[in-house]
Amino acid sequence: AIVHRFQSTPVSGFVGKLTANSPSYYGMHIAHMGIAVFVVGITMVKGYETERDVRLAPGQSATERGYEFKFISVGEKAGPNYQAIIGRFEVFRDGRQVEVMFPEKRTYTSTGQTMTEAAIHAGLTGDLYVSLGEPVENARDGAWGVRIYVKPFIDWIWFGCIFMALGGVLAISDRRYRLKPRRSAESPAEPPHANQPQETARPKRGRGRKASPQGAD
Repeated sequence: AIVHRFQSTPVSGFVGKLTANSPSYYGMHIAHMGIAVFVVGITMVKGYETERDVRLAPGQSATERGYEFKFISVGEKAGPNYQAIIGRFEVFRDGRQVEVMFPEKRTYTSTGQTMTEAAIHAGLTGDLYVSLGEPVENARDGAWGVRIYVKPFIDWIWFGCIFMALGGVLAISDRRYRLKPRRSAESPAEPPHANQPQETARPKRGRGRKASPQGAD
């Protein structure tokens, strides 16, 4: 529809054809495209996301949705206000390394509270999450509990929201939708309707004395 309208615009030149249509027209199509992207993102995430808890020791791997997550090592890291245990995971797809991820377990010195910081790899077709759990008790190989998430097309949800917001901005930038300045409050009074009956003043009756006939002297 956009291409047909663009080609049928009776204006020469690319810029002229582009500016011949109002911003609200482009905003409408961009917002509808954002809705479609948003729906695709939600459908793919809800239909194909996976979550898996595995037991991994350094040197072992787990495969999920075509991705190989290899647990390389675990170590310690000192932060500004916390002490952390940090794991190193290398992610492969089709034999090619995609990302190196570093999930953490942080213990804050002020409160003693332990928090898990998942490592995230964001991509156009999906995001990967790796979360480091607890060390396995009595494990001689140094195994840990690891949680792996694969969320395909989750970023498309955000892209859809951005497109919808951009379409709304373009729509409200159209001068036809701007508020006109208010008219002056002072306006001439309307004349009375021609068919409206007008009240006529009635003469007031006064109390008079009857004239007495004068007698002839």
